[in-house]
Formats: sequence, structure tokens, C-alpha cells
Amino acid sequence: MKPPLAPPSVTASGRAGHRLPFGVGRRGFLLLAAGLLWMIPAWFDSRALLAMLAWDTLVLAACGIDVTRLSTPAQIRVTRSWDGPLGLGTPQRVTLALRNDGPTSIAAHAIDFVAGDLRRDLPRFDIVLPARTDGGLRDDVRVNYDVLPRERGDRAMGGVLLRYQGPWGLATRWASVPLEQAVRVYPNLHDAQRQAMFLVRSRQTVLEKRRARERGWGRDFESLREYQDGDDPRDICWTATARRAKLVTKRYQPERSQVVWILIDAGRLLRARVERHTKLDYSVNSALALAQVAMLSGDRVGVLAYGRRPQQRVAPGRGALHLRTLVDALAVVRAESVEADHTAAVSAILSMQRRRALIVWLTDVAETTGVPEVIDSSQHMAPRHVVLLAVTRHPELTAVASARPANDAEMYRVMAAQQTVERREELLHALRQRGVLTMETPPGELSATLIDRYLSVKARSLL
Repeated sequence: MKPPLAPPSVTASGRAGHRLPFGVGRRGFLLLAAGLLWMIPAWFDSRALLAMLAWDTLVLAACGIDVTRLSTPAQIRVTRSWDGPLGLGTPQRVTLALRNDGPTSIAAHAIDFVAGDLRRDLPRFDIVLPARTDGGLRDDVRVNYDVLPRERGDRAMGGVLLRYQGPWGLATRWASVPLEQAVRVYPNLHDAQRQAMFLVRSRQTVLEKRRARERGWGRDFESLREYQDGDDPRDICWTATARRAKLVTKRYQPERSQVVWILIDAGRLLRARVERHTKLDYSVNSALALAQVAMLSGDRVGVLAYGRRPQQRVAPGRGALHLRTLVDALAVVRAESVEADHTAAVSAILSMQRRRALIVWLTDVAETTGVPEVIDSSQHMAPRHVVLLAVTRHPELTAVASARPANDAEMYRVMAAQQTVERREELLHALRQRGVLTMETPPGELSATLIDRYLSVKARSLL
């Protein structure tokens, strides 16, 4: 059994934060500064310097006593816990629980060194930690802060730094709590599940309202019912009709236990950022949503993410454990700065998948004068498999292409955008004529459109 998605809680005791782990506090500095007032009478009587020295000695002695009364770093214990798994673009709460096993209460300033991709600023807290009581230990003092992951993958969390003072406030100690840990940011789990459940319910509602099943909407036997006008006579079950003395027809459902491969392009084109995320982030979220729906439909799902070389490869499977494997694999897919090797990826798919399967390819089309490699590769797979090419449309390009130019410079800009859009449409139209299913949609609508097309493929029994 794999560990839960949420990062584990970590607990550690403090260690000396500096080579000299203590110093004079703010109140101690103020008292030492007050001793400089003895310089005024020292202009008239040099014996005042002795009084100033005695004052400073008394203050430093009090600081030394205050240091001995402070809790040692080892007597401070800190636990960092997470409310749930980290998902891309999903806020998550982190809790720090602090405990003071020392003899006196302390006023502490804590800084948690959070990874920069999780939070833009370091969380800081001013807290009071009560002392240990005779009857045992007081409850932990808890503080919370939120993180908002901006990138997928593994992130390194640092430790917690403490600066604290006792009731006198004359001395200060520093403590470093080693809470370093690696945490993993997954695709947007909540969005994927929400999209999947919404579309599945919508599709089920439509099918339940359909009183008569059309021929071709699945060929797996489901149940029997009375014959209704519009039913295909070829679906009549004559044995049941003979027993009941009335026409009985067979009902079918989409086939199950079929194979769905999700091919994810992680090349340079998918590095383009739309709003808060890259196109690759939208593709990964859509792949997770589609995988959930496909496995709920009884199909087996495999994933191949690639750049110049395959990054992640997960063989087709289903079940909760397989879904967890897919989530872990998708979390670490990274965009590359070079063009992806589409031909090698297609060759890998064709060698691994001999039987007919649905290949969902999440990619983009390069703006070249020739035929892009991804187009040729799609045509190469079409005779053996059902290929669905999902291309993300950049909203800014569409907006420029539909704009009305105000001057010559803008006219050339609009014309270039229009040529790009028309070129993409021509390439996708040529693919559709060769039997490749295509879709082009804005990144924000990719999950919903992709799941709807998958359910349509299943309902039409294209596999």
C-alpha cells in the first residue's frame, strides 16, 4: 500500500541556531544604553565612569541570569503537519505546533522556510510558549498559514528558525529546528474529480432519458426490456419473446475493459503560459480527469509523457492503486525547452499496444511551413488505433486574429495571427479526413471537452 498523498508530519527538537546561540535582548540593550547617561557627570567627575562600569556590569550579570533561566533549544519541540495533499493551484493549510519543555514561558518569533513555489513570502509568527507545569506538559501552541502551489513536482521545505526571550526580556536565544522535508505537488486533484463527476452524471442523465437505444451505442449486453417503437428488429431476443408471448428487445451498454493510452507532449510548445498555468499543466490536469472517468467506465488507462525522451511511462491498468501510480507519475512531468520527439513516442506506443486502443494525444501544433511531425505521426497510428488529437488553443492568438486593426502595424499583426489560425485549422481538417479525431479548445475547457469526446467515442463504439 502506498503512503497517503498528503505530506507526512515532521517533528524535531531545536538546535543551537548560531555559533553563539544567545545574546543581549532589546531590553538589555536599552538598559546598557541608559548607562551612557553616566557620561554626563563624568565630564565633571571621572569617578562617574566607575559608576557607569558598575551599572553595565550589573546589567550584563542580569542578562547572564536571564540566559540561564531560558529554555534550551533542545527543550523546544516543533511539529509541521499538512491538512491534505498539495494540488496545483489549490490552497492548502499548514499547521505548526510548538511545545516548550523549559522551566519558564518564552516569547518567540518563528519563521518557517517554505519553498518559494508554495508561498511567495516566508510565514512569520510572534507567539508565547507557556512553561512546563508540575503536573506535566501544557498543550501545544498551534499557528496556521496557507500555501498555494504554483508548480508541480517535488519541492524542498526548510527548517524553522526561532528567536525567543524570557519574562525579563534581557537576553535572547536562537534555535534552529530541522524540519527539512521533500513534498510533492500533484495536479489539481479537486478540479479533475469535479470535472469527471459532473460530466459522467450529465452523460448518464442523457442516456437515461433516451428511451430507445440506437444501434451502435455499445454492444455489451446489459438487460432486457419490452420492445418499443424505434427499436432495431435485429435486437429482438426471440427466446425471451417466446417465453413471455410478447416482443422483448436487448439493451446494450458501451464495451468495458478496453485500453486507453494518454500521450502527453512535454516539449517546448507546452511551456507557453496561459493565465496562471502552462499548457502542460492544463494537459496534465485533463489527463488525470480523463483517467478517472475511463477507469470508472471499466477501461484500462496507460500514460506516456515524453519530451526528447520518455519521462513517465505507466502501463495500462485500473483500480485505486493504479490511479495513485498515475497521479505520482503525472506530478513529476516537466516541460522541456526543446522540441519533443513525436516519432519516438509513437513508435513506443505502437510497440507496446498491439491491439486496437484509444490513443488520446495531448499536444500542440508547431507553426512551420511544412507538415509538423505530430501530424504525420497521428496519421501513422490511425489505421491501427482510434486517435484523438487534443490541441490547446491560445486565447490571445484567437483574440488578435479577430481584432480590427487601427493602423498598418496592427494590420500585419492581425494578418499573421489569422494565417496561423487558418494553417492550424487546415492541418486539423486534413487529419479528420484521414480518420483522426481532433479537437481544439482553450486550455481552461480542455478537461470538460476531452471527457465529453471520450464518452462520445465509447457511446458510438468506435473501439
